[in-house]
Amino acid sequence: MTTQVNDDVEQESSRVRTTPPPMYKVLLLNDDYTPMDFVVEVLQQLFYLTRGKATRIMLQVHTQGRGVCGVYTKDVAATKVEQVLQYAQAHQYPLQCVMEEN
Repeated sequence: MTTQVNDDVEQESSRVRTTPPPMYKVLLLNDDYTPMDFVVEVLQQLFYLTRGKATRIMLQVHTQGRGVCGVYTKDVAATKVEQVLQYAQAHQYPLQCVMEEN
């Protein structure tokens, strides 16, 4: 009898399909005051990007007004946004960071 119950539970659990959580883009926004080197530093320190990748994103922010730092689940994206804002404020720069659904 125990075997039958376990088989039923296993079959039921294999039928349940979960959908992946919605993902969010973390974006840096351009401003006229934050130095480019600081933006590269933020990308390297908080998003663990290589200097080359960080530089490419910084240039995208500079030329297009915004750049994607990464794509994360909602909680992780919100944490990254808060980290960027706190880091920029601690260094007295007005760098803005937002998230939007992917």
